Parts: sequence; structure tokens; C-alpha cells
Amino acid sequence: MAIHLYLKRALSQLPEKVKIGTQYVGPGYPTFMIAEIGNNHNGDLALAKQLIVKAKEAGCHAVKFQRRTLDQVFTKEALDAPYNTPTSLGATYGEHRAKLEIDRNGFLELRTLAKQNDLVFFATPFDHTSVKFLEDIGVDAYKIASFDVTNLPLIEDVAKRNKPIILSTGMSTMEEVDEAVSTILKYNNRLVILHCVSIYPTPDDKLDMSIIPVMKRRYAPLPVGYSGHETDYLATLLAASMGAHVIERHFTLAKDMKGPDHKLSLTPEEMTESMKQIKRIEVMVGDGSKGVDADEYKTRSKHSKSLVAAVRIPAGTKITADMITIKSPGSGLKPNLVHKIVGKIAKKDIEGDTLLPNEILEW
Repeated sequence: MAIHLYLKRALSQLPEKVKIGTQYVGPGYPTFMIAEIGNNHNGDLALAKQLIVKAKEAGCHAVKFQRRTLDQVFTKEALDAPYNTPTSLGATYGEHRAKLEIDRNGFLELRTLAKQNDLVFFATPFDHTSVKFLEDIGVDAYKIASFDVTNLPLIEDVAKRNKPIILSTGMSTMEEVDEAVSTILKYNNRLVILHCVSIYPTPDDKLDMSIIPVMKRRYAPLPVGYSGHETDYLATLLAASMGAHVIERHFTLAKDMKGPDHKLSLTPEEMTESMKQIKRIEVMVGDGSKGVDADEYKTRSKHSKSLVAAVRIPAGTKITADMITIKSPGSGLKPNLVHKIVGKIAKKDIEGDTLLPNEILEW
């Protein structure tokens, strides 16, 4: 479906990079990796701090948490429902979710530790009270979860805070994403859009990574990235190779820990390897300019082709096509010049099986 004219006009006036904390996101900058600690601290502040340090050691650029005011996000019935899954941290869903919340002092400690490790610190608010909570804490940016793409009042509240926004787009139509983007751009032009599939974990045949270039075209020049929920990091590398400017992955110390998101998270070892491979991918992708690299010239000189005399050509001879052949090395006249040589009169003897002299073009 065609993009709305208002949104198209708004996008045309935007820069192609976004500053988040002290770092820029966009073309020409390293892939911005977010360690989504989210709920994987299991309500344990010490574990949350350990994850921040591990994210830094793995090479990440940012850490992200979540914040909910439970009675504003869920109905009483939902909170009181029994919750006896293997990943449960409480007897009811409310008890489980309450266990995963960190208080104000805890958030301040986490923010301080992130800054000490030169990491961008931000979070996802799921309600208006949480937006205010995070604003008071002083986060570097906000994340809008896929759950809230159609929650325009919350999106508008966040957009008015004048902080960078990362919008995840799982379980949404393109038209719904358009509406969310339009709402944000009314107040704030520092926006990053992430392709996402809200299946936990996401199987290969549901990833549809081709959406990344589609979004890059549709929402240009805004930076576009990827938020993944797979059990490994292959899609993470694929996203980087497809030009994702930002990648967000859940982060855990161990996939078998008790809690909801560990199995679809990357371990420190996996995140470290991902960052190592992403750096290689960035070098491999290059800048898209085609030419002869300086390191190619040795090979080119030896193995590419030149115009060669097929027979001895005495001075005064009119050169015909059957007197010329094409051979290596490639240090002579290029084969595409043959039509400029046929019909010329040789001004000196040319021995057979030798490169045609450069001055032949002037004869």
C-alpha cells in the first residue's frame, strides 16, 4: 500500500542519522547493538548489574530494560489468573510480573553503572506512569514495544518527551506502523524503526527478513533495524548484512534460567561472537562503489587480457583482425580497443606473440 502523502512529506525533511546518548545511528556508523536485558534480571538487581557488565564486555552499545505499572497495563482478572508455567516466578500472573519490576533506586543504580561502562541506558514504558518514571530517572531514549504500536496515546506521550524513540513493529500491519510513525513525527524526528516478529521464539520461516530493505525504502531516510526473538544469532548477522542500523537482542547469562525470555536470548558468548561477526560483515559490505582495488592490480596485471600480435606484422602492413589475438598478461592494450587498431598501417615491425605497442593507436 502506498505511503500517506503527509507521512511522505514529513519523511522528506528528516536527517538520515539519529543521536542516541553519545552515539549516532544511521548510514556510515557501526551497527548499534542493544542488549535487551528486559525481564532477564528476574527481579534481581545484582543480576541486572552483572548483565550490564557482560553487555559491555560483549561489545554492545546500549542496554535496555522494561517498566510497567501493573494495574495500568493489565486487568485485575489478568493479574489474578493462576500462572503455573515452567518460567513462572509467582503463583499468579500478577505476582510473576511484580517480581520482574525494579524500583526507582534500583533503576538509578543501573543507570549509573551503564554510564560508567559508556553504555546507552534506556527502557520500554508500557503505560503513562512508567513514562513519567523513566523521564524522572533520565533515560537516554525510549522504546515503544510492538504491543503498543496501535496505542497512539502512549506513543504521543513518549514522543512529547523529546528523546530518541526506537519503535518495534511486531504483529502490526504496515498501515498501523505508518500511523505510529506519523504520530511520532508530529512531535519528534529522532526515530528508529525496527522490523520485528512477535513470536517467542521465532522460527526461521516466520522471520521475513526481506521486510528490512522494504522498510528502509518506505521510511527513508530514517534509520531502520531489527529486533529478534530467535534462539540463535544467524538472523542477527543476516540483518546486519541487509543494512540494519540497529539490532536489539534479548540478553541472558544462561538460556535455561527461570523466567520468560531466557530461551530466546543471546548469552554473553553468543553476543560476543555476534559482534565479532557483525564487524566482519560491515567490512565485507563496503560502501557500494565499484572499481579496481589497489590490491587487485597485481592480479589484474598478471591474469587479465591484452591485445597481442597473432603473427609477425612487418612495417607497412595493413593490420587485419586475424593478425590480432587476446592473451595475458593484462599490462598491454585492452581488448576493447581492437576496433581502433584494425585497418591501421604498421609503422614498425611487430614480432609475433608480443603485446601490441601502445603507440599503435596513433599510427
